[in-house]
Formats: sequence, structure tokens, C-alpha cells
Amino acid sequence: MGGSTRFLVRRLLRGLLTLWFAATVTFLLLRLLPGDPALAVADPTMTEELYDELLRDYGLDKSLPVQYWHFLTQLAQGNLGVSFRQNQPVLDILLERLPWTMLLAGSSLLVTVVVGIPLGVLAATRAKGLLDRLIQVGGITGQSLFVPSIGVFLLYLFGVRLGWLPIGGAMDDDVYGLAAYASIAKHLVLPCLSLVLVQLGSYVLTLRSTLIEALGEDYCRLARAKGLPNRRVVWRHALRNALLPTTTLVGLQLGFLVGGAVLTESIYAYPGVGRAIYDAVAQLDFPVLQGAFIMLAFTVIVANLLTDIAYGVLDPRVRAS
Repeated sequence: MGGSTRFLVRRLLRGLLTLWFAATVTFLLLRLLPGDPALAVADPTMTEELYDELLRDYGLDKSLPVQYWHFLTQLAQGNLGVSFRQNQPVLDILLERLPWTMLLAGSSLLVTVVVGIPLGVLAATRAKGLLDRLIQVGGITGQSLFVPSIGVFLLYLFGVRLGWLPIGGAMDDDVYGLAAYASIAKHLVLPCLSLVLVQLGSYVLTLRSTLIEALGEDYCRLARAKGLPNRRVVWRHALRNALLPTTTLVGLQLGFLVGGAVLTESIYAYPGVGRAIYDAVAQLDFPVLQGAFIMLAFTVIVANLLTDIAYGVLDPRVRAS
């Protein structure tokens, strides 16, 4: 087995173990929530016999170990259960919402990288200058922001006060063709901006420090000694190595995006998986909560696996470790 194959197998096994751990923790924590999920959907006039039947239908009359074993066996078959409230397969509910969350998270990550790389390069190439200090202050300020706080502020300023952007939802009703895409983009601006403002600072500051370090390496000095323009030294030589730590940071930020999406989608009534979690908590809908957390955990695990692979491609030494 070659080094690349061993590297991939180790990452896959680690991802499966992480998914099992996340599913187990989710299962146990949800059972600690106060309240009875059966009572949340029961008729107040329901007799005790009908209530007991409802518990059997939901599988809540079994002991915790039996419920856990049933949960794992169903999960292994790709079955996330049936929603208590909507009486629909959880997988169908979440697959309907997942594209909206992926659109929000993907757009936020793309904007962060596209804006963050030039800002990081500007700060590194003008280290200790005025522009560098301004970028650092902005980055530190962004890191200190809280998603709900910045979300409510942007919602009030641009949605309520100025009326420039919609204050909720994912698109307008009764729009088709290009108008539908324009509506989706318009509704995406505020949720996306909320996430970008919070995560951009970490990306820029990390890239700045790693690029400054790379520019001080011998290979960059040699490139300058050969007469290469400083712009080419930065973008063609130093930036490749400086992007290695930031590649890992992108993978870690995906976890933040998942958590941030739950809060952001709740603020903007955005119809993604995060909003489904918000609604399911209020309704004590265990299957939807379990399924949503597992689906988001799976998404993060896959994203981190792809990040590890990308890191291994950029730095072959990683594959041998």
C-alpha cells in the first residue's frame, strides 16, 4: 500500500470514527432535553392508552440502550427516522433544506477566500505600515464579533432602516427564470455578509503572518537575487507555501460556518438546515434534531477530509506522516 493510499485510508477511518462519536453524543444529549416529545404532539384529551401507543410508535417506550442500538442500525442503513411533527422521513426534510445551507456556507467561504487573500497579501507586503495596521485592526474587530449581534445589526440597518435588502426568506414568491436567481442572490446578501464579517479576520491575519514568514525564507531571497520582480516572488513563490496553514484554517472554518449557519438562518428565517434545527428544538422533534446534527457533522467531516487531501497535494510531506 503506497503512502498516498495509507494517508487516504487513515483519514477515512478517522472520519468514520468522528461521525460515530458525533452521532452518539447527539443521541445522548437530546435525551437530556427537558420535556416529553410525545406530549408535544399529543392531543390534550388523549387517554393514557393512546399515549402509551404513541410512545410505542415513536419507539420511546424502549430502554435507552435499545433505542441507541435501533438508532445506530437505522443510521447505518441511511434511515434518519420520521419526524414527530411533520410525519415525513427526516432525510427528505433535510435534503430539501440542505442546498440552501450549502449555498449560504459555500458563498460565505468563497467570499472570505476571494477577499481574504488580497487583504492578507497587502498586509504582509506592507508589514508595519499604515495599511497593515488598519487591516490588523479590522481583522481583530471581526474576530470579536458575535454572529447574532452582527446579524441583527445588519438586518435592522439594511433591511428595516434603509430597506435596501429583504429581511427574511430565501427568495420572493412567484418569480421565475433570471428574476428567481436575482431574488435568491438578493436574499443571500445579508446572511452571507454576517458570516463573512465574523470569519474574515481569522483568515486574513493567519495568511498575513504565514506570508511574512515565507517572504523571509532563503528561497525568496534567492528569487529576488536572481532579479525576479517582488510581485512575482510574492504571488508565485511565497504565497504557495503561505497557503498551507490557511488551507487547514478553511477546513476548520467550515465547522464554524455550520454553527454560524444555525444562528444566521434563525435570524433571517432562511430555510436551511439551521432553521430546521431551530424549529425542531421548539417542537422537541428528536428525529429531525438527530438527523440535522448528523448531516451537518457528515458535511464537516467530508469537507475536512477534502481539506486534508488538498493539504497533502500542496505538501507531499503530509502524506508520508
